[in-house]
Amino acid sequence: MFDPKSDYALNKIDPEAIVYIDASGVLTRLTLADFSSPEEFQRWKMWSDESYRQIENAGIAFSKHTLSLSSLSEKATTTQSPEDTLMETLEQQEREEMRCLLMEGLGKCLTPKQHRRLWLSCFCGLTVRQISQTENANFQNVAKSIVAAKKKLQKFMRMQGDKTPF
Repeated sequence: MFDPKSDYALNKIDPEAIVYIDASGVLTRLTLADFSSPEEFQRWKMWSDESYRQIENAGIAFSKHTLSLSSLSEKATTTQSPEDTLMETLEQQEREEMRCLLMEGLGKCLTPKQHRRLWLSCFCGLTVRQISQTENANFQNVAKSIVAAKKKLQKFMRMQGDKTPF
């Protein structure tokens, strides 16, 4: 995978100059006239040729030992590893256990009004003001009810924490 426009190729093609592309993309040529002696020019020319060769070879070695994802099929890039599949299954089981525990807590420790208001707030995304308008209830009473429901649910979850596997 030789690049004819690489620094190495440009420098090697022109034996009368040290050729390089600077950071702004400008091609620069240093000739014998830019050096104090032909020996100094030759020393730097040999050094640049060798340096560019090493850089080019490192790039080639890297490309030979890597695999582009674009050359793989869609199925090969989307297949989960066995570890990912296991972790996903375990996480799904934990979520299901937590959902069951939460539903149990909602039913056991909350009053129907607290349950309804907490559900509207957390799961339906209604604000306390919207809930109070919907129920034609006092704003402060709705807010206090939701806070009390959260505290009860937290207490229930802490008590169940000793019994849960997670």
